[in-house]
Amino acid sequence: MRRLGMDRRVLLVEDEQFIRDIYKRQLEKAGIPTDDLAGGKEVLPTLRQKQYDLVLLDIMLPDLNGLEILRQMKQDEALKDIPVIFLTNLGQEEVVKEGTVLGAVGYLVKSSYDPNQIVEEVKNVLASGTINTNPQSGQ
Repeated sequence: MRRLGMDRRVLLVEDEQFIRDIYKRQLEKAGIPTDDLAGGKEVLPTLRQKQYDLVLLDIMLPDLNGLEILRQMKQDEALKDIPVIFLTNLGQEEVVKEGTVLGAVGYLVKSSYDPNQIVEEVKNVLASGTINTNPQSGQ
């Protein structure tokens, strides 16, 4: 069950520490509690230990890719309803399609969004479950 109010918590999964630190700092500055992980193998155990309202998930991780993580989440009754936004530098159409088919609520190409726009998209999903996938829309 998704929580209401300001106690929404995000799990950020990104293997590049510099990027992870920037996004975590911006999300927390915006009042969104955020935990972060560098590897994919830690995601499912972490999601089972603590309640999260959204996962920001890089696709290219060193140990387990984001598509496989989402696939496993969707097969787990306790995790299947947690929204996932892919946050990656990959923009290939096949990968976007596969992520959508697997149930991702959004797909953000890191090079197309600045950290503040990422925060706005996270707020959109936490508030309504929807995402604006056009970074040029003049948010």
